[in-house]
Amino acid sequence: MKKRNSSASPAGKPTQQRGGGSNRNNSNRNNSKNRSHGLEHATSRPAKHTAAKTSHNAPIKAPAKPQAKSYTVEQSSELLSFLIAHVNMGRNAVKSVLARGQVSVNNKATTVYNFQLEPGDIVTVSKEKTTDAPAFLGLRIIHEDDHVIVINKDAGLLSVASPQEKELTAYRQLTAHVRQSHPANRIFVVHRLDRDTSGVMMFAKSEHVQQTLQNAWKENVQERIYVALVEGTVNKPEGTISSWLKESKTLKMYSSPYPNDGQHAVTHYKVLQSNRQYSLLEVQLETGRKNQIRAHMEDIGHPIVGDKKYGAKVRTIGRLGLHARVLSFTHPTTGKVLRFETDIPKKFTNLFAPVNS
Repeated sequence: MKKRNSSASPAGKPTQQRGGGSNRNNSNRNNSKNRSHGLEHATSRPAKHTAAKTSHNAPIKAPAKPQAKSYTVEQSSELLSFLIAHVNMGRNAVKSVLARGQVSVNNKATTVYNFQLEPGDIVTVSKEKTTDAPAFLGLRIIHEDDHVIVINKDAGLLSVASPQEKELTAYRQLTAHVRQSHPANRIFVVHRLDRDTSGVMMFAKSEHVQQTLQNAWKENVQERIYVALVEGTVNKPEGTISSWLKESKTLKMYSSPYPNDGQHAVTHYKVLQSNRQYSLLEVQLETGRKNQIRAHMEDIGHPIVGDKKYGAKVRTIGRLGLHARVLSFTHPTTGKVLRFETDIPKKFTNLFAPVNS
């Protein structure tokens, strides 16, 4: 037993030996014996010896490489330009890193290429994809498949901007969203909502789907229903407004007094609620002209609340009183009819709440 304990000394601590050749022979005999009783030795060794052997034989690990690198912005710049100048990557590689959500500004992930940086901002590039996708501002996706995206847009968010504008838009946010799965992905505009109009709108995920929807828009769209909060009491419970719309030099749409002079526009409305100051209308478009509802509400003497451009006198709710409530269309690839309905904004309905006596 003494020999066995001696041969099983912890690794790194030499055993005491006498002489030369005789010790080598003894060592060989002990090794042979140990091999034949390997299981016995493995089970009978004290746990502290096993732990010591593991500790001494474990390979030395190299220090872990940092998973992220941060940069401090010294002068105003767009995010993509800043990354190309500071990160040792080609332009396409930088775009891919952005699209995968590996870039954050001041600890907030972003995929927007033209995000405006200011001096003092901290840009962090991670080697790993962030676990949380950047949050949307002013929109919520209510349906997405391989061909279309349907969103609920807040009032105040631009649908699409011109190339010269730097403002955040629904289009730019959704482009960043689809590029998280592949940097070459794109979205395409099918129709638009005014900045101050909230509600349901749709984008296509390919040019083919965009053209399919736009070329047969009247046939594809089954329902396009708005709610409009207008000034005054609309006495006629329902009606139809038909006119020829033209655009003035100040970019305001107006109804021409002459037939066939402009674009034909047809709007149907129904009163949902009313009081002395306001009326809430359900508005259905037969045609989809620019500012059609706004111009037609002015025509009947009940401009939309908050719409100073088209004759409104009050801005009670702090926004334009127009909301795209329902969009129903035939899916361009499956042929199924999809219908999306959103709630009427509470700012609209609160004006008709009963007054407690």
